[in-house]
Amino acid sequence: MAIFINENSKVIVQGMTGAEGTKHTKRMLASGTNIVGGVNPRKAGTKVDFDGHVLPVFGSVKEAIEATGADVTVIFVPPAFAKAAVVEAIDAEIGLAVVITEGIPVHDTAYFWAHAVATGNKTRVIGPNCPGIISPGKSNAGIIPADISGAGKIGLVSKSGTLTYQMMYELRDFGFSTAIGIGGDPIIGTTHIDALQAFQDDPETEAIVMIGEIGGDAEERAAAYIEKNITKPVVGYVAGFTAPEGKTMGHAGAIVSGSAGTAQAKKEALEAAGVKVGKTPSETAALMREIMQSR
Repeated sequence: MAIFINENSKVIVQGMTGAEGTKHTKRMLASGTNIVGGVNPRKAGTKVDFDGHVLPVFGSVKEAIEATGADVTVIFVPPAFAKAAVVEAIDAEIGLAVVITEGIPVHDTAYFWAHAVATGNKTRVIGPNCPGIISPGKSNAGIIPADISGAGKIGLVSKSGTLTYQMMYELRDFGFSTAIGIGGDPIIGTTHIDALQAFQDDPETEAIVMIGEIGGDAEERAAAYIEKNITKPVVGYVAGFTAPEGKTMGHAGAIVSGSAGTAQAKKEALEAAGVKVGKTPSETAALMREIMQSR
């Protein structure tokens, strides 16, 4: 099983003909993702050859859905145009929009997130500023390397792209049902809690790794949710124990204000909910290894 994407997912790429879109479309195709076309209004009606995979370019998401039955879009549109691209995907009622773009103004993200809610939450948004989502061996929507881990029974949800990759590599001998990078911006679509519940409901996910980072209170809210709703074992890691107060670290949302949002506060909240928290990514992987070996 998997969450949010599977081998039946039909994927389109908004911005497929740009530099990043082209590069990662090739990578997604090579990993077996069923990409059925791209969207670029200025190149509508043309076709692009990706090493033998010839894909049509459509003028809009709506056209692409009508022609191909697409249910997932991956968005590689520059920040200035990303809001319009996501709104277009939401208006077309595509099931999943994975927003890879970094540097989208928070106001724009707030706008398209609110638009998704106002129109009935028919489109799940992952991101922005995220590596995407992969169900190894089934589908890969985004920029996560497909060769670092195979299919298995661990679920992974992470704010950090690079820590997603490291955790997948360290636990590659067990494999993953789905790994999802939710992004580290102050406002995001899919949250830790959304992914945790989906993993809880997936019969083939046996245990969950949750990676957070300093800033905001998402991890504290996730801890409260885990305590009440999640029965599967969860291990965690919180990036940023050495971050100085008041300084943004890497992600736009990773900023500590006073005692709120610190790694220590998040670690304590998770541990109080029964989550084992590693001091390093490798220690977190070792905690999950113990759980999987005992099953």
